Amino acid sequence: MRILTGIQPSGALHVGNYFGAMLPAIQLQQEGEAFYFIADYHSMTSLADASKRRQYTLDVALDFLACGLDPDRCVFWRQSDVPEVTELAWILTTVTHMGLLRRCHSFKDKLDKLAGGDEGKISHGLFAYPVLMAADILLYDSNIVPVGRDQKQHLEVTRDIAIKFNELYGQTFVLPEPRIREEVAVVPGIDGQKMSKSYGNTIEIFGEEKATRKKIMSMQMDSRTPAEPKPDADQNIAVQLMKVIDAATGKEYEEKLRAGGLGYGDLKKKLFEAYWDCFADARARRAELAANLDFVNQVLRSGAEKARAVAGGVLRRARKACGLA
Repeated sequence: MRILTGIQPSGALHVGNYFGAMLPAIQLQQEGEAFYFIADYHSMTSLADASKRRQYTLDVALDFLACGLDPDRCVFWRQSDVPEVTELAWILTTVTHMGLLRRCHSFKDKLDKLAGGDEGKISHGLFAYPVLMAADILLYDSNIVPVGRDQKQHLEVTRDIAIKFNELYGQTFVLPEPRIREEVAVVPGIDGQKMSKSYGNTIEIFGEEKATRKKIMSMQMDSRTPAEPKPDADQNIAVQLMKVIDAATGKEYEEKLRAGGLGYGDLKKKLFEAYWDCFADARARRAELAANLDFVNQVLRSGAEKARAVAGGVLRRARKACGLA
């Protein structure tokens, strides 16, 4: 069983990324052939700064390796180091109808947010994003693709494209199956909304100590005194975050808050401690990796070589099927 996961380098990774995507992906190393890539081509639809793209790509590599990705147990590479993906994306584009892409929720959402409904303001890259995603998946004969509910449609599009190609040219591509982790709750940001860089409400995995402490201590609470019981303690943002980071400690402090006698300041201090302790080993590992970038770059080069060995075979199969070879 081959499992494929990609993550876009779009800024500092945060606690929501870790518990929602990184940790589940890292755990999949134990279940089969794990393929992980840094989707730097995809980042070009939203990021125009070349220096930031380089830095964010390196940061994703450092963060994943620091958090437990084992290059001896998986294949880990930079998307742009496997040029086969862009050729396959073109081949797949020729069997993909525009109507299919227009129906994609992500395109419609971005059209509304970024262009006010005017397609003339949307790049072809953003419109055709699902085709490149399909190439990412089909190029490695992926069996399982872990996705959030908001990405499920893109995997369905991938399957539709693969089926269309297979019908036209004969059985060529493996049809991937989604794995949706129903038990993953939305990780709240410091304002109570879903934690997201676009909302500016994140707690970075490797945030600087003083700045992160200040961010957590600034979280807004209601005006009830410490002595008052809080029967709605499970709705408290700090409690919810603590339960994500450390379930036992979070439950303990939820009960203390519910009973009364616990101040919000003490609760937020405990949240910071739980967060800081949770990533202590990863911080130390990341510092070691940052001091040895030759190793990190070698991991990515080696991963790209392994990925290309698989990708080359699949691309040759597709080229032969459609008459390019």
